[in-house]
Amino acid sequence: MFSVYILYSQSISKYYVGHTNDFERRFHEHNSGQTKYSSIGIPWDLVYKIEVESRSAAMILETKIKKRGISRYLKDIGVA
Repeated sequence: MFSVYILYSQSISKYYVGHTNDFERRFHEHNSGQTKYSSIGIPWDLVYKIEVESRSAAMILETKIKKRGISRYLKDIGVA
């Protein structure tokens, strides 16, 4: 199983979308400054997460979210 997730940083007012097969590890990496981009937005809050069956499905959904725009996607699904 893979997770597609959307994080939000209040400190920089930005969303981040990604996918992983180990969400807890990846979320910890974002909030501990282990990745270059996400280190500027600590702390990150989880806004949305969905489980999908395969890495290819996760990549397709992540691309769909990015193309739509994260804010618009969240409004479309009734989260924001």
